Amino acid sequence: MAITKIQSESMNLADTYAFTGTVTGAGEANTPYFHAYLSSDQSVSDNTRTKAQFNTELFDTASAYDNSTNYRFTPQTAGKYFVYASVRADEDGGDLSKIQNQISKNGSTVTGIGETAIDFRSSGGTDTAVYSSGIVDMNGSSDYLEVFVQVDSVSGNNSELKASGTYFGAYLLSST
Repeated sequence: MAITKIQSESMNLADTYAFTGTVTGAGEANTPYFHAYLSSDQSVSDNTRTKAQFNTELFDTASAYDNSTNYRFTPQTAGKYFVYASVRADEDGGDLSKIQNQISKNGSTVTGIGETAIDFRSSGGTDTAVYSSGIVDMNGSSDYLEVFVQVDSVSGNNSELKASGTYFGAYLLSST
């Protein structure tokens, strides 16, 4: 199909087109992005704010996630990022009182999205996951994201983050 025809008519997106050269302006690549998870259960002290140690990467397009030391995402591209985290916790006695998931930027909980909690009071929940997500502005040089958890049990016993259902990720929505 000739360029003049495309300019004078609308394109039928159900048709197949063969382009030569470079197509530009068709959207962003949404990179960098990453997705990390726990490879095994992580023990956490009762009612103590603890950093989740997502130690296995499913993918990391820009090597921007540290999965061995700081467990943080530090993108080198400025922009708005969609970020998400799921934390699944359990306590052997099945008496969870509260589980809290906190997405933090530069060490502080992100306003508007940073914290999700389930509070069982003293009824004793068991094997529960909480999920948080939202959009965060990142400066592309020094901003970083981390996930902290706080698990409280009725009995005061330590709990664990379960490998299955505990993950963290982000991707670029638009560059600045």
